[in-house]
Amino acid sequence: MTHTPLSADVLIIGWGLAGLVAASEALDAGRRVILIDQEPRTNLGGQAWWSFGGLFFIDSPEQRRMGIRDSLALATQDWFGTAAFDRPEDDWPRRWAEAYLQFAAGEKRAWLRERGVSFFPVVGWAERGGYGALGPGNSVPRFHITWGTGPGVVAPFAAAVEQGEREGRITILPRHRVTELITTDGAVTGARGSILESSPAARGVESSRAVIGDFEISAGATIVSSGGIGGNHDLVRAAWPASLGVPPTQMLTGVPAYVDGSMHAVSEATGARLINGDRMWHYVEGIKNWDPVWPSHGIRILPGPSSLWLDATGKRLPVPLFPGFDTLGTLAHLRTTGYDHSWFVTSRQIIEKEFALSGSEQNPDLTGKDVGLLLKSRLAKGPTGPVQAFLDEGEDFIVENDLESLLEQMHRHPGGDALDIDHVRREIVARDREMDNEFTKDAQIGMLRSMRGYRGDKLIRTAAPHRLQDPAAGPLVAVKLHVLTRKSLGGINTDLDGRALGADGEPIPGLFAAGEASGFGGGGVHGYRALEGTFLGGCLFSGRQAGRAAAR
Repeated sequence: MTHTPLSADVLIIGWGLAGLVAASEALDAGRRVILIDQEPRTNLGGQAWWSFGGLFFIDSPEQRRMGIRDSLALATQDWFGTAAFDRPEDDWPRRWAEAYLQFAAGEKRAWLRERGVSFFPVVGWAERGGYGALGPGNSVPRFHITWGTGPGVVAPFAAAVEQGEREGRITILPRHRVTELITTDGAVTGARGSILESSPAARGVESSRAVIGDFEISAGATIVSSGGIGGNHDLVRAAWPASLGVPPTQMLTGVPAYVDGSMHAVSEATGARLINGDRMWHYVEGIKNWDPVWPSHGIRILPGPSSLWLDATGKRLPVPLFPGFDTLGTLAHLRTTGYDHSWFVTSRQIIEKEFALSGSEQNPDLTGKDVGLLLKSRLAKGPTGPVQAFLDEGEDFIVENDLESLLEQMHRHPGGDALDIDHVRREIVARDREMDNEFTKDAQIGMLRSMRGYRGDKLIRTAAPHRLQDPAAGPLVAVKLHVLTRKSLGGINTDLDGRALGADGEPIPGLFAAGEASGFGGGGVHGYRALEGTFLGGCLFSGRQAGRAAAR
């Protein structure tokens, strides 16, 4: 079955957040738009729908109300210290970083507020760093949780696109998989590919790849907003950088299977330059989802700073690799151990206060905008419902009332035979002994005491310092942690209008890229590391830039 060729002013490939933003901008400019994706319509919004909804702002009203003094200068220092740009091809990523920082300090918040997006009043402190002032990490809390989480960020742009569809100004085509970009006289003038069979798959569930026909679409401008490679472990391993050691044999997947990187090769075949493919952002606090949606589905623990972090043999991770401090630094260190997993040893009291789970579906109070449930789950005694479900059902959780029973069960657990149980015992006893005084030589204990000076941490994110073996804080809990794939930090090289650049550095006429497909801007706006809350923001900003430019 072959369909009649279609045409539009702007063709957008991929309906994640960047694609929806680009489509809404093109519609606002009066352009005729076609939006296509290889998945069923149930997946409109892409990965952003599943996210926790964290957004990075600079000197926001929420920060000021929490007593945080932020500035563009401080945020720029943090961003560039974290990104560590050091390659010739980082020219455009640097420019994107400067432009995005201006956006985050300027109109970003008001632009979202105009669209009905609001934010949880307590600002989170992610990627805390722990090195010098010029090193990686956020000097101050900047992680703003969207009221409604990921779906709350997606909603206004999905609504704008669906309104355009009702008015006949945009055509939305699910199950259209692009295999080739069409070029005419050196310019990209559309795309062709395969129509996949209809699928009843729910959001995030892997769908059929059976082909039932072909399509061809012509357009004055084509925007690639198809995401990264995190759902394709073969591509992740192929791109794995030497700086992170040998890629894991076993990994969990933090994104649906459709995040397959297929448009990278298609774009490159048309002449687009791909850069920084070896820069990636994977988490080390992954746990197996007891109720999976997609293959090898993992969930990330968003940890507070108190849990004791041990490698697979039972050695404590070095300073400053504490929970929530340096994601990529921790990944690099753990890859030197020869094992694919590590451990948290913690207490129920710490879990109640500090364990959050990434993902809209793991935060029904924030996602559902349910104030009553929020107060009950975040401020009342006990873990949140989703965290309790993992304590009850998750295979990576071990709960025991005393240390010796916990150590015995850890040793029996798959992978636990690598543990030096005597050393684990010494680490826990020594850590608890440091709690007897207000002063300490233990850097982690000193940091967590300091962090409770921030109202947001003391209120909902950092437990009162205590001995792990304190019966009042128990029971004891051990959590086996896995590497969890998530984001591609490199991608299609673009200028500040989102125009895809060729090997010669010149724009390819008619071709644009946005979102993770473009490394969130320029082919790698984050450099080597991210400050968190910057992935959705990168989709918003790059989608806006590409949509506006493509509509001119």
